[in-house]
Amino acid sequence: MHEVKDTQRAVVRIGFDGRVHKTFRGPKAQERFTNEVRVLRHLEARGCDFVPRLLESDPAALKIVTTNCGSIVDQLNPERMKELFAELEAYGVRHDDAFMRNVTYRASDGRFCLIDFEFATLLDAPTPSKKR
Repeated sequence: MHEVKDTQRAVVRIGFDGRVHKTFRGPKAQERFTNEVRVLRHLEARGCDFVPRLLESDPAALKIVTTNCGSIVDQLNPERMKELFAELEAYGVRHDDAFMRNVTYRASDGRFCLIDFEFATLLDAPTPSKKR
C-alpha cells in the first residue's frame, strides 16, 4: 500500500487495487468514524457520484475502505471550489471542511470530487427530540 496521509487524526493509504483505506485515530476518532460512514451512506443513497463510495467499514478498528476519487488538486479557481461544495448541499450534506485538500480530480471523466466527510453535517437529518 502507498501511504497518502499520516496525521494525528487519520492514516490514509491507497491499496494496489486503488481502494482507499482510512483509519481514524486521535481525539473523537469514534465519533468522526461514525459520522463519515453515515454521511457516505447517505450520499450513496441519494445518488451522489462525485464522492467516494463506502466499500467496507470496521467499527472495531475505526477503519473504512472506499473507492478512489482521483488525485489531490493543488490549484482550483476559488469560485469553482465554492460551486463544488454548494453542489454537495443539493444532496443534503454540508461538508464543514471546505478546503482544497478535500478536492480531488477524477481523470476518467474529468470530474472534480469531494473527499473526507468526518466533519460533514447532514442537512436534512431529523432533529433529536428533547426528553420531558
